[in-house]
Amino acid sequence: MPAAFATPPEFHYATSQVGWSTYAPSLRALIREHRLRKLIEIGGGANPSFGSDEVRALDLDYTLLDISQAELDKAPPGYRTLCADIASPTLQIDADYDFAFSHMLAEHVRDAECFHRNVWRLLRPGGYALHFFPTLWAPPFVVNWMLPERLADGLLRRLAPGRDRYRQAKFPAYYHWCRGPTRSQIARFERIGFTVERYDGYFGHERYYQRFPLVRRLHRAGSKLLSRHPLPSLTSFALVVLRKI
Repeated sequence: MPAAFATPPEFHYATSQVGWSTYAPSLRALIREHRLRKLIEIGGGANPSFGSDEVRALDLDYTLLDISQAELDKAPPGYRTLCADIASPTLQIDADYDFAFSHMLAEHVRDAECFHRNVWRLLRPGGYALHFFPTLWAPPFVVNWMLPERLADGLLRRLAPGRDRYRQAKFPAYYHWCRGPTRSQIARFERIGFTVERYDGYFGHERYYQRFPLVRRLHRAGSKLLSRHPLPSLTSFALVVLRKI
């Protein structure tokens, strides 16, 4: 557990299966609790977190931002889209959003500090950000980080043969600022001007061991043990909730 903070975040630890199922409910709970209406999803071009019917039902002002127009073109019809680089130092978006969020995007950003500073600028005072991302130093992500992209892509094809490569395209990953809830990671967000409201760490990545049943069982047991006795630097995924001061 990180050391004491002036305003302590909430910390939660669990296995990665719990983490994947937590993302969507966390979005909706924040929206309901804080009455957030003007939303921007970053990097959600091909896979919006909210269906168009839900956008209408909740009366959301909802924008999809992605660096790739090709990914935005994969989104179902009816969404407002914006093609832009969230990590550009010259990003110009005239916006005052209540809520900015991303899912499995942060690891693909070359300049993490610029990314989070731009998210901060997108938000109104008191606005919220939520990010779900894989973390170093989980072994599969270390391998993905170190291997040339061609080799990493081939390995992923073997370990996850059922992956939808149209909806879930493989992109280079850098893992900058992609860590569990360590004190140094929290300090980075605070220097930008966020308070860290919540930081969840999730252990395990067993889907990569589908072909190795014994390894998978051992890995599952280890993940459960870590969720009960957490070491933040050994997470595989994390979810962080930030609030603009």
